[in-house]
Amino acid sequence: MQPPAAPRPNRDFVTTIREDGSRLFLHPADARGRWTTARRWSAWVLIVVYLLLPWIPVGGHPAVFLDIAERRFHLFGFTLAFQDTWLMFFGITGLGFSLFFITSLLGRVWCGWACPQTVFLEHVYRRLERWLEGDAQARRKLDTQPWTPAKFIRRGGKQVLFFIISAMIAHLFLSYYVSLPQLWSMMHANPGEHWASFVFVFVFTSILYFNFAWFREQLCIVICPYGRLQSVLVDDHTLNIGYDAQRGEPRGKVGTPDAGACVDCNRCVQVCPTGIDIRQGLQIECIACAACVDACDEVMTKVKRPRGLIRYDSVAGFVGGRTRWLRPRTVFYTLLLAVGTAVGTWALSTVRPANLAITRLQGSPYFVTDEAVRNQFLVRIVNKRDVPVRFVITLPGAPAELVRTGMDGTVELAPLAEEVRPLIVQMPRKTYAGEFTLNVRLADAAGTFTLEKPVRFVGPDKGFMDEETHEKRDDSKKEKHEERDHQHDLKEREKHQYP
Repeated sequence: MQPPAAPRPNRDFVTTIREDGSRLFLHPADARGRWTTARRWSAWVLIVVYLLLPWIPVGGHPAVFLDIAERRFHLFGFTLAFQDTWLMFFGITGLGFSLFFITSLLGRVWCGWACPQTVFLEHVYRRLERWLEGDAQARRKLDTQPWTPAKFIRRGGKQVLFFIISAMIAHLFLSYYVSLPQLWSMMHANPGEHWASFVFVFVFTSILYFNFAWFREQLCIVICPYGRLQSVLVDDHTLNIGYDAQRGEPRGKVGTPDAGACVDCNRCVQVCPTGIDIRQGLQIECIACAACVDACDEVMTKVKRPRGLIRYDSVAGFVGGRTRWLRPRTVFYTLLLAVGTAVGTWALSTVRPANLAITRLQGSPYFVTDEAVRNQFLVRIVNKRDVPVRFVITLPGAPAELVRTGMDGTVELAPLAEEVRPLIVQMPRKTYAGEFTLNVRLADAAGTFTLEKPVRFVGPDKGFMDEETHEKRDDSKKEKHEERDHQHDLKEREKHQYP
């Protein structure tokens, strides 16, 4: 039974869904040209960078190493502790806003040139598919053929290779979090010893395989919201891929009187990875890959007509106007991007190579003895550096009578280590005059940086202390009087007992 005919591309429905609701599997034809070559080179550069980042050492760690177990993030020689994860806000929002800014200028250039979905699908999986099954026509023909041993070997071998490649990508992705040496050790060990990592790789491999082997362009059309944001991110001066209708219409074969430049060869549709007809205008399925540009230019060259019938241009450019790069939208986006960059840079500059945290011990906030008022704290020091550091702890501006115990003046910490120690400070009762602020200063022995945290030394009110002192004095006098009366009674008894 022949499958239902493929629908003609139409702006009113998705081309990859037939009228009966069945899925139409696309087999885009190969495109050749300057944009295809440039896109292929850029894709392979991105893939090589992705493959090499876990291998390139920078500052003793991989260039990008998100060490979840140790709660450290190493980014091109810069180490962030878990306490610095708030800086990710600037990174994530900065990437998102940069994408919006680029879209307002260049349209969906990210989707067609740098998105991992496009890079791996078009330049890895589909290249492998073309090598095993032939060009687009041969693949479509293979779809309609019955299952024979030859077809089973081709299709089965392709699926096995797809799964292997997906597993390789999943393992490489995991190496960003556990490092390559540890990943290699996990791969040689029993899966039960590292079951969490094993489950992650299996699940991630399955997702990748399902996506690149079957779901494919549906991720861009159905799941990814980026295409639906085009209408609010672009305007008439945004650079997009489009069709010059003024020059191309009415369509007609070569030699047709009064026909435009378009020969209606549908070559632009055949090479489109999402199956649309770019001649119908900008659509959410278009990922700006420029395959249709190269395909049309190739046809125009053959029929000896000027190239650029389909090209990168703005809506204003297609109607004969001039593209304006400087406009309120781009100026506003530029200012916001500059402000965000400045704030993010300042926030990054506040990161210190150590962290100091001070908390009061649970229980009573203070203790009062006959001699002193005592406060107890816990001091937590984190060494963010990759080398051992000797830290010096001081209490600048503290009263001379203040006595410190529990925390020595120096602390030696190993690379990326942390330590928690008690700090006990007490003030003599006779010199205690009420609550005051105590500063705890942490510095490295070399004096390259200083951290300071204020804490509150608390205790009873001075009036309470004075009242308690008077009560003790009265009690002492009373005891002395009682002792004197007792001694007098003893003497009187001795007189009467022994005359």
